[in-house]
Amino acid sequence: MTEPVRADQRLAKRLAELQGCSRREAEQYIEGGWVTVDGVVVEEPQFRVLNQTIELSSDASLLAVTAVTILLHKPAGHEADLRLASRSPDDRSGIRQLKKHFSAAELVTPLATPASGLVVWTEDWRVNRKLREDAATLEHEVVVQVEGEIKSGGLERLNRVDHGFTFNGVLLSPAKVSWQSENRLRFALKGERPGQIAYFCESVGLRVQAMKRLRIGRVAMSGLQPGQWRYLLPHERF
Repeated sequence: MTEPVRADQRLAKRLAELQGCSRREAEQYIEGGWVTVDGVVVEEPQFRVLNQTIELSSDASLLAVTAVTILLHKPAGHEADLRLASRSPDDRSGIRQLKKHFSAAELVTPLATPASGLVVWTEDWRVNRKLREDAATLEHEVVVQVEGEIKSGGLERLNRVDHGFTFNGVLLSPAKVSWQSENRLRFALKGERPGQIAYFCESVGLRVQAMKRLRIGRVAMSGLQPGQWRYLLPHERF
């Protein structure tokens, strides 16, 4: 028995017919967020339509959409999940939010689940390469809440260039460490390795209670609240 003929169509096919463009161009318009179905933006070329009103924005462009980078304030105790996050109302990028930004972005600066702070998602190969290839020289600023009593000379040792700390068989790079309050330390260190800060603290008699990453290279988390994200601004460089 033959399959019944479907009356509906893929949105990309219908748009191509309406605009007299190729199917690929229609897909680009749709993925770029330029197409509405009954007044609602639809970004999936495979979306099925029947008799709905389909409109192409007067601002529509086939120019390649600029690859974006997203900064997220990951809450403590949660995974770095953009789907559960919300865009900061203070985002000044002017970038139109698209679903493809979330599906194509890769997490390049993960944090352990208990930690909080700045993580970076990107679909820009240049940013990806920068954060991966220069990981050993990019400075991370991390605030650490600790408990316990620091050993005599402990802070001085943490700041020494020749501190002699090895972690998993690797000699660690020097760190700049200072007290922010009576139970909070600020670390500025390059080539941060998972578990490294906790190891530093334990080596001088302290136990980590909480950890928040504030900055990666020259890009700071600034006013992002836990669970919020924003786009990297054009002038910002790691």
